Amino acid sequence: MEIKLTTPEIRAILQGCQYTLRLVGSSQDYRKIQSSEHFSTSNNVVLNDAFNILEEVVDAIDEMEQVNQQRESKHGAGN
Repeated sequence: MEIKLTTPEIRAILQGCQYTLRLVGSSQDYRKIQSSEHFSTSNNVVLNDAFNILEEVVDAIDEMEQVNQQRESKHGAGN
């Protein structure tokens, strides 16, 4: 089963994930977990890394849309 999402829907979902990660990361309990000497991940990543990755993806989507809009306006101007 394929889920069909529009670009604005994809952006909204990713931004919602960012918001959720920010909420979790700001909780005192999570900060205690992450600061524990026993907390480790295989790549030494932390929750903020996931937030930053999502931000990069959203920025890339925005840039792609801007390029597409510029192409459409140039193409439309030539008609």
